[in-house]
Amino acid sequence: MQPSMPNWNDLRIFLEVYRCGSLSAAARQLRIDVSTVSRHIASLEKSLAAPVFQRLPAGLKATTKGREILSFIESMESHSLAMMQTDKAGVSHLPAGEIRIGTMEGIASFYLAGKIGKFNEKYPNIMVELLTSSHQVHVNRREADLFLSFYPYDGKGLDILPVGKFRLCLYAHNDYLQKYGVPANISELRNHKFISYISDLIQLDTVRWLDEAIINPDIIFSSSSLVAQMFAAASGTGIAMLPEFMQAERFGLKPLLRESVEVSRVVWLSVHSELRYLPKMKAIIAFLLEMFGNDYPNAPGIRLN
Repeated sequence: MQPSMPNWNDLRIFLEVYRCGSLSAAARQLRIDVSTVSRHIASLEKSLAAPVFQRLPAGLKATTKGREILSFIESMESHSLAMMQTDKAGVSHLPAGEIRIGTMEGIASFYLAGKIGKFNEKYPNIMVELLTSSHQVHVNRREADLFLSFYPYDGKGLDILPVGKFRLCLYAHNDYLQKYGVPANISELRNHKFISYISDLIQLDTVRWLDEAIINPDIIFSSSSLVAQMFAAASGTGIAMLPEFMQAERFGLKPLLRESVEVSRVVWLSVHSELRYLPKMKAIIAFLLEMFGNDYPNAPGIRLN
């Protein structure tokens, strides 16, 4: 059978199945029956005269042919989204739509969530969704429109840029300090108790920041949650290394050896290249650059344009 021109609906549903990983998940996302999704995939495979998915026990995996058409479909989708931002006279409307930002729990809950209100005041027609995950969020699969991370996640079809840099500090509560004393220098940290991540569950080596301050720290409590670490420190359990943007002082924690311990991380933004210049995306990226620049103007080691 000779290949024929695929139907756009078949391509659109293929893209959703690819992103969701299964027919049933795609059906829920599209709010249609699984059988309808299956028929569209079968129709696409008939048009291409080749299968687009492998059916595996763990789910669906795109075949070589599926991967070949993926970038083509995403390009079509991006151009369609761009057209929606422009009226018949070619004049752009005010930015509008939904933007999903994927990032890690700490920066989402203790920094970004408190800033979105200002963005909404300026762009009331843009609705922001904040997706928190301890794992990498795949922008090139459209799990999110933007991904903020502490490392330059690279991927096909993505633009990667630094948007800011923040410091991390050691924090402890008075209850702990009264019991164990205040460390006067870095060498005295060897006599103290620490709170950190669960070592064998760390997904990103960039969060092993405590190791940059002290070699072989005496870990008394560990958690995969940065929020849990902060509250454990606030209860007097031990010393935790926390990003400054968490403003741990609000919870009774005091910074230690701020001038002696210098640990910092760059915040990297990943965005799909073909979506980056949509009005709504330009608005959120400019806002993030301005926000980090205002809050951390003297962040060492990086120059942002």
